[in-house]
Amino acid sequence: MKVTVLGIDLAKRVFQLHGADRHGRALHRSKVNRADLLTTVRQLQPEVVAMDACSSAHHWARRFQELGMEVRLISPQYVAPFVKTNKNDRNNAEALVEAACRPSMRFVAIKSVEQQDIQAAHRVRNLLVQQQTAIINQARGLLGERGVIISQSPEAFKRAMPDILAQCAGELTPFCEALLTELLEQISVLDDRIDHAETAIKSFMKASTLCKKIAAIDGSGPITATAVVAAVGDARQFRNGRHLAAWLGLVPKQYSSGGKSRLQGISKKGDTYLRTLLVHGARSVLRYVGNKMDVRSRWLRELIARRGYNRAAVALANKNARVIQVLLTSNTPYQAPA
Repeated sequence: MKVTVLGIDLAKRVFQLHGADRHGRALHRSKVNRADLLTTVRQLQPEVVAMDACSSAHHWARRFQELGMEVRLISPQYVAPFVKTNKNDRNNAEALVEAACRPSMRFVAIKSVEQQDIQAAHRVRNLLVQQQTAIINQARGLLGERGVIISQSPEAFKRAMPDILAQCAGELTPFCEALLTELLEQISVLDDRIDHAETAIKSFMKASTLCKKIAAIDGSGPITATAVVAAVGDARQFRNGRHLAAWLGLVPKQYSSGGKSRLQGISKKGDTYLRTLLVHGARSVLRYVGNKMDVRSRWLRELIARRGYNRAAVALANKNARVIQVLLTSNTPYQAPA
C-alpha cells in the first residue's frame, strides 16, 4: 500500500520515519541515516511530508519540494498534544502524521534561501550588538568602581572615554587605563563589523520591493523592513492583519471562561526580535507627535493621555503590524495618514 503521509523526526544524524496511508494506518517505520534520508523518501514517494519547524527544517523542506512532494512544517507546540505516552523519536514521528492530518492545523511557511540569508545577517548583527553592549557595561562597571560615572548610552560612553583616559588622574591608574584602552579597541572593531552587517541588510532592502513598501511606514526602517520580509515572507498565510499582530504577540492575552471575558497584557508570543523592532520603531514615532495635527498623531496623543506612553507604543506597533500584512498581500503602496 502507498504511503500518503510521512512524518520525519529531524535530527543531526539519525532520522525517525513514520509513514501512514490516507486512513491513518501505519505502513512504514524506520530509522535512517542522514546520507540515506533523501533516497529513502524518494523510494517511499509520499504525497505529504510532515516535519517539526525546527533547525534545518526549511532546508529539508526545499529538498523534498524539489521531489514534487507537499511539505507541512508544524510548530512543535502543536505536535506535543498528539504524542502518545512517553516522548521519543518514534512517537514524535507518529504524532507529526496525526497533527498533519488535522484540518484545522496551522502550518509554518517554508522560507527561501534568500530569506534565510537576510535572517543570518540580522542574527549576526544582533550578536555583535550584544557583544558591544556587554563590553560597554563592563567598562562602565570598572569606571564606576573608581568613582567615574558615565551616562547610560553607547554614544555618551564613546564621547566621554577619550577625556577620561587623557586625564588619567586619581584612582585611574596606568594599568587600568591600559585595560580600558583594550576594551575601546574591541568596541571599535565591533563598530566596523556592525556597519558591515548593516550594509549587507541595506543591500537586501534595495533589491526587494516589499522591503521598500514596508520601510515607508513611520517607525519602520531598513532593519525592521528586511526582518519582517525574512520572517514572514508570504503574509497570505495570515487571514488578516490581526492574525499577524497575534503571531507577533502584540494582542492581549485572553483567559475567558463561563461567559466572562478576561483580557490581560500582550501575549509576547512569536518572534521576540520582530516585536522589539516594531515597538522601538513605534517609540521613535511617539517622540514627534506633539506638534502634528494628522489623524494618527491626534489619536496617539489622546491614547497617551488615556492609557500611558508604553501602551500607546504597543498599540502603534500593533497597528503597523496590521498595515504590514496588507502591504505584503497586495500590490498597493503605503499611503501615510492625511
